[in-house]
Amino acid sequence: MSQLLFVNASQVVTCAGPARARRGIEMTDAGVRFGVAIAVEGDRIAAVAHPSELESTFAGAEVIDCGGRVVTPGLVDSHTHAIFGRARYEEQEMRASGVGYLEIARRGGGIHASVADLRSRSEGELFDLALPRILRLASYGSTTIEIKSGYGLSVEDELKSLRVIARLQRAAPLRLVPTWLGAHEIPLEFRESEARRSEYVSLLVHDLLPIVARERLASFADVFCEPGVFTIDETRAILDASRSAGLGLKLHADELEPHGGAELAVELGAVSADHLGAVSRTGIVALAGGATVATLLPGTMLFLGRRAQAPAREMIEAGAAVALATDFNPGTSPTFNFPLILTLGVSQLRMNVAEAIVAATVNGAAALGLAAGVGRIESGCSADLALWDAEDIREIPYWYGDRRCIGTWMGGRACHAC
Repeated sequence: MSQLLFVNASQVVTCAGPARARRGIEMTDAGVRFGVAIAVEGDRIAAVAHPSELESTFAGAEVIDCGGRVVTPGLVDSHTHAIFGRARYEEQEMRASGVGYLEIARRGGGIHASVADLRSRSEGELFDLALPRILRLASYGSTTIEIKSGYGLSVEDELKSLRVIARLQRAAPLRLVPTWLGAHEIPLEFRESEARRSEYVSLLVHDLLPIVARERLASFADVFCEPGVFTIDETRAILDASRSAGLGLKLHADELEPHGGAELAVELGAVSADHLGAVSRTGIVALAGGATVATLLPGTMLFLGRRAQAPAREMIEAGAAVALATDFNPGTSPTFNFPLILTLGVSQLRMNVAEAIVAATVNGAAALGLAAGVGRIESGCSADLALWDAEDIREIPYWYGDRRCIGTWMGGRACHAC
């Protein structure tokens, strides 16, 4: 069995502790250790200890000299939309001139533009576009990436998107988690009437979901629960059916207006409620009292030009579990740069650095149901590591916009190196 020994790190940020999401004051402890080495055996962390305790046991290991730099768990990007065709840069100018998100959608832009584009492309084209994006995400420190469908919005095109993700799982040296987001938007062809809208919900539940479940194309189902998109009742119907089909549950919730999405996520036992830029106080209380992780996407709010960010400080102080993710997508968060999201977590969401790192590692893993073995540098966990050109953990969000990741390993295998 292969062995690696990581030595000479200035800090090892272990995020050690319970195999679950961290809440409240727990998030302030990132488990920073000094003067320790990391032993890897096969795909698992074997030990974290002083080098002298490991040298004899792992005498034959390949030694990785960290050069006095910081090692963290590989980042867990628990919310992305990486399967798409062309970029939508024209919408940024529209927003700058005062055209709102929903108005852009009404004009055929937004998600609808990406739907029309994706439907015109083959599975092979989409795979060829997505693979370099995934590898670029890895170059910024991510070793686990959730990828949603949601730009197909038909049986054929949603399945095409999910099959691209399955191909990426086989081709990319990362852990990829597929999510079915057929309920990303009501397609234009189903917007003629309430009856047609109901037909689309029925198509999702009765035609598409059974295939997704039977072919095991997704781990989770997600719904964009927002005024003008899917109602609370529609969201509940889709997610109830998805749970019965064996999928975990996620929600796009309360992004632009308070809509009860956070409360519904907790009620349904969803693994995460994502966005939450406009979450209500009632929603925050629900998240604090439930198991659902609040996944915040500050890059999206920044790119949309929204003055208000999700109330991370209030959530953490209430006792909610908070994660951070990129929301990488072509319209509202076209960034590969997870460390930039950490910067926004600190400077815009008023999180301290430990909270931001925990939110991007073990809490991101919890938002994917993976906290038992991912997001921590601890014996028995998956050997998912990121090495940074930094001497102190606080430098990772400090050098904003800079790519400081030197290398990443997922399950003990290198997936990026400068």
